Amino acid sequence: MTNPAVENVKREILAQYRERTRSSLALRKKAAQYLPGGDTRSVSYFPPYPFYIREGNGCFLLDSDGNEYIDCVNNMTSLIHGHAHPDVVGAIQQQAVKGTAHAAPTELQYRHAEIICGRIPSMDSIRFCNSGTEATMFAIRAARVFTGKNVIIKIDGGYNGSHDYVEVNMKPDLTAADLPRARVEPGVPRAVLNDVRIAPFNDLEAMERILAAEKGNVAAIVAEPVLTIAGGIKPDMGYLKGLRSLADTHGVLLVFDEVITFRAGTGGMQAIENIEPDLTALGKIIGGGLPVGAFGGRGDIMRIFDPTHPDAVVHSGTFSGNALTMAAGMATLKILGRNEIDRINRLGERLRKCLKKALDQTGIPGQVGGFASTVYVLFSEAPWRNAREAVLAAAPTVEYAENLHLALLNRGVYAIGRGTLGFILSTPMDEKTVDTIAMHFKDALEQTKPIVDDALT
Repeated sequence: MTNPAVENVKREILAQYRERTRSSLALRKKAAQYLPGGDTRSVSYFPPYPFYIREGNGCFLLDSDGNEYIDCVNNMTSLIHGHAHPDVVGAIQQQAVKGTAHAAPTELQYRHAEIICGRIPSMDSIRFCNSGTEATMFAIRAARVFTGKNVIIKIDGGYNGSHDYVEVNMKPDLTAADLPRARVEPGVPRAVLNDVRIAPFNDLEAMERILAAEKGNVAAIVAEPVLTIAGGIKPDMGYLKGLRSLADTHGVLLVFDEVITFRAGTGGMQAIENIEPDLTALGKIIGGGLPVGAFGGRGDIMRIFDPTHPDAVVHSGTFSGNALTMAAGMATLKILGRNEIDRINRLGERLRKCLKKALDQTGIPGQVGGFASTVYVLFSEAPWRNAREAVLAAAPTVEYAENLHLALLNRGVYAIGRGTLGFILSTPMDEKTVDTIAMHFKDALEQTKPIVDDALT
């Protein structure tokens, strides 16, 4: 039975959002004539429609209606220094007048590579590409060439880009009683399932069973050190070391996708956990806000990309290692030292505590997790260790989370809203910023409490 009080709250939130974003709606209608859905990225959509951005500065966004938001999305974690940082803008401007991309090597490429390899102990050498998708694609290709095997094992509910071999079980299998069943996304040939196996996160026993069953066929285990898309699920103690041990025992390569988790420390999560994978995929923050990806690792593996190698693997790309991105990326990393990373990681911990306090004070069930400078809220008190458990735990409150997301937007806080709420911090933020986010979060919780109470009764 429909609850009139709950429906009134939903209408109030929606009406306020529509009133604030009239220009965005008009732009969406115009854009939809040329862009399916009025945009060009699926991830940026949320109902009833996303607002259109006019500009960003520091940790703030301004939309086409003149509304200001604290940006807790930061282009899906890629803008660790927020928008238009003067040092990064300056580096881009200085390089732009010298040319943006060239069909020849530049000094910028090896200088940027030197910075990254100096920060990641497992990284002997590196190749640049244009996205995290390309980074995981070439890391997997390298593993297959180096081992002479085809099968990869990826994590159920993990996101590793948009190429065919990782668009398998991007949504976790919710039905299998035992190992997850492998499923492809629409448009991906089912033939890829011949060479992809699926294991749950935080389950070494399942990983070992798959490796034993596929003895002699597996090229690599591909995993994020933290399962980011499922709400920042951290590894159990010993899980990552266990993956390293299983890879060594079964003669397969361990590939870490640190496209997002590299922000956790100067050497990424692998340095924090003291694990050295054979290959690592990078992206996001290493491009300074411009399109970027990179993959690298052991020198004997990466040597196959040397064009003078007798059996060289082709890796090209018109904009791979382009000068503009290299300049922006170097400027970003030069001002992202240990002190700055530690500072925003402390802000992440502060925000986790503040958001949990707000949940407790309003009596709304939920957990606050994530890692380093990323914070995720799941509206369930049930524990979750993998993507399947997270989705099942959040299922009763998905609609509530959507309404809370809009309520936060109405208060000028832009968070990631996908069943969970995600808050990605950036270096322009300080304690005052974090406290403001938490204040608006509590206000939004109080407004939307009738919705979640109704959903859980």
